[in-house]
Amino acid sequence: MEFFEVVKNRYSCKKFSAKEVEKEKLTAILEAGRLAPTAKNLQEQKIYVVETPESLAKIDKATPCRYGAPVCVVVAFDKNNVFTYPESEKTSGVEDATIVATHMILAAANEEIDSCWVNFFNPSELAKELGLPDNEEILMIMDLGYKEDGFKPLPNHEDRKPLSETVTYM
Repeated sequence: MEFFEVVKNRYSCKKFSAKEVEKEKLTAILEAGRLAPTAKNLQEQKIYVVETPESLAKIDKATPCRYGAPVCVVVAFDKNNVFTYPESEKTSGVEDATIVATHMILAAANEEIDSCWVNFFNPSELAKELGLPDNEEILMIMDLGYKEDGFKPLPNHEDRKPLSETVTYM
C-alpha cells in the first residue's frame, strides 16, 4: 500500500473478529518496531505478544478495550536503559517506545491488519499481572486483528483541521 494511503486509512478498530493474525504478518509488524529509531540507538523497547487465552484474560482484567482482538502487543521500555537528556530529568523511554509503537501500527495497516492504541489501563497493575520486571514501564497495549464484518471507523474519522490551524511557520 502507498504510504499516504496507509496513513489516511488507518483508524482505531473497536470491534475485532475472531480471525487469527497470520504469523508472517505479525512478524512484519514486529520487524517494523525493531527497525524504529531510538535515542542513541539504545533500543530500550520491550515487546510482549499476548495471544494465549490465559494471557488475553489478563489484558481483559486490565482494560475493557481489547474489543475482541485475538492478539495484543504490550509495548514497554527498560527504564534502566534510556538516554537522559542533558540538564534535564527527561528520558527517552516514552518517546522511543512511542516511535516503536507507531511504526508497528502503521506496519499493521500496511499488512491490512486493524489495530487500536489502548491506554485505558493501569500500567503498574498490568505489569504486575503479566509478571514484568520492575525496571520495565508499559507505554501501551496495541490490539491487533481483523475488524468484524461491517465495522467502520467513527463518523468523524476523516475530519481533520487544516494545516493552517495546527502548524505555525516561524
